[in-house]
Amino acid sequence: MQLKLLLVDFDGTLADTRRANARAYVAALSEVGYPLSEEEYLKRHFGVRCPDFLRSIGFTDPEEIDRIRRRKIELYPSFFESVRLNEGLWAFCRHFRRQGGKVWIVSTGQPQNLKNAMRYLKLENEVDGILSAGDVEHHKPHPDAFLKAMQIEGCLPEETLIFEDSAVGIEAARRSGANYMVVNFEKE
Repeated sequence: MQLKLLLVDFDGTLADTRRANARAYVAALSEVGYPLSEEEYLKRHFGVRCPDFLRSIGFTDPEEIDRIRRRKIELYPSFFESVRLNEGLWAFCRHFRRQGGKVWIVSTGQPQNLKNAMRYLKLENEVDGILSAGDVEHHKPHPDAFLKAMQIEGCLPEETLIFEDSAVGIEAARRSGANYMVVNFEKE
């Protein structure tokens, strides 16, 4: 079968957003008196969905979790100077689109965080679709987001190639039935 669809994770795959995410969490949590270092966040929590991360460090009140989540989203763009695009993967995606293929971003990130980062990198109008947190009921490691993008595009798993970096994303890709590539985007 012919390859028709690329599904690309954003954080850690298409873009190195680790430091920007870490700094935004450190700033948001310092406002509520919770000490978190950038190093600790990167070592132990990067890639974990915001509500799950906040619960894992002891926040239990849903309203407080939502306030911290919203504040992190507000702060995130102020740290974009550290965001780097995976130029090689992006060049491949652009070439694939020029050849008639479709490229979607499939992320567990918060929609506004993703939109802000894509706008900063000037990618917001360069993909065929975006699925993020809230677009599916079950997040990675469940394959739901990948399967939904395939369904929207009318593509079968064997017509799809997924790019992922995290263990949960790789597991979701495997469960989707599509071929996938593990991306080890060089971190500074």
